[in-house]
Amino acid sequence: MFAQPISRLVELGAAAYPLRVRRRLKILNALAALIVVSSAGYALSYAVADARTYSWVIAINLALVAMALCVPLMHRVHEIFAGLVIAGSECIALVGLVALLGRDSGIQLNLIVGAVAAFFILGLDHLALGIAVIVLCLLLHIAAWFLFPIGLVPVEPAFLAQLYVSSAVTAFGLSGATAYYAFRLADRAEAETDRLLRNILPENIVERLRENPDEPIADAVGDASILFSDIQGFVSLSKQLGAERTVALLNEMMRRFDALADKYGVEKIKTIGDAYMAVAGLPKTAADHADRLAHMALDMLIEKEAVAAQFGVTLPIRIGIASGPVMAGIIGTRKFSYDVWGDAVNLAARLESRRVQVSAETRDALTAFACEPRGAIEIKGVGPLETWFLGAPDYRLDRRNAVVG
Repeated sequence: MFAQPISRLVELGAAAYPLRVRRRLKILNALAALIVVSSAGYALSYAVADARTYSWVIAINLALVAMALCVPLMHRVHEIFAGLVIAGSECIALVGLVALLGRDSGIQLNLIVGAVAAFFILGLDHLALGIAVIVLCLLLHIAAWFLFPIGLVPVEPAFLAQLYVSSAVTAFGLSGATAYYAFRLADRAEAETDRLLRNILPENIVERLRENPDEPIADAVGDASILFSDIQGFVSLSKQLGAERTVALLNEMMRRFDALADKYGVEKIKTIGDAYMAVAGLPKTAADHADRLAHMALDMLIEKEAVAAQFGVTLPIRIGIASGPVMAGIIGTRKFSYDVWGDAVNLAARLESRRVQVSAETRDALTAFACEPRGAIEIKGVGPLETWFLGAPDYRLDRRNAVVG
């Protein structure tokens, strides 16, 4: 019930900035909201105690409330303007309050918050300025202790004790709340980055990169299966559909293929236009790698028909599967990707056919699929090879159980 209004509150005035700056400004807005609450509470408590005696104290707290309410508007001036105004206003106000109430009030403890909040409100890009704020808060804290042993306003000892406790609570509360919110934003940012990274790379590759970021990712696997698919005549189809509908069609089809990859434990490697590449048995080995891709390939034919019906077009899709030893790893340093290469990869790309075509190695690796021999065909760059068309699953042929129908 409260999450959405609070979220809107902390985002006020920050929308125009880049994401990294926006996070810091959201922390500033949260800090400003805390200042409004604490300063308004102090003003009220002083007014209840003795409004006339504490008129200046009340005025200073109300001035802090007004300043904090204007923080979102200050973001329009510059990204650090609000931070500087908060730091300057708090330093002046706190020293003024200590002068009025004396050091036994403990108000100078609130200057310690500056050491916690300096980098949150100014950012690491303004390191020197942040250090200057911390040093200033430290010097003012020490100066307040020695300069104002007794305040200008007479205060009862019991009320002084109450003030000291409330000042300590405020200092700890503001420090803790600001740090908590900052780390919460950082955790959310890390989770979002992690989610995006896991959409690009296999999960265990992400973990390996986290543990050893400087270590190259390169693996060799003795047996895996690779699937390639594309749409025959895609260029003419895209001209017929136009850019917007073409993107919508591809997005719908690839979304369905991705769901099949998740269903069968297959790793999507990449898409290039209408082409889709997936591998089974990498980066985690799987004894049934060929079966996984076979199931996926047959379901891809069903899904593409659903997409074709949705868009009112014909989608002649071609699929090829090959098996064998492959290598895989992270390629590049900018816009990097997890890629797979080897003879089986090249063969799978050349086996694409209107019926799912598989290599001899894939046929041998299948445990429960009927395959129709196609005979020897000429494979570009390879020569004549025996290939098969994939049939429906037939568990009477399951070699794992040695059952023959």
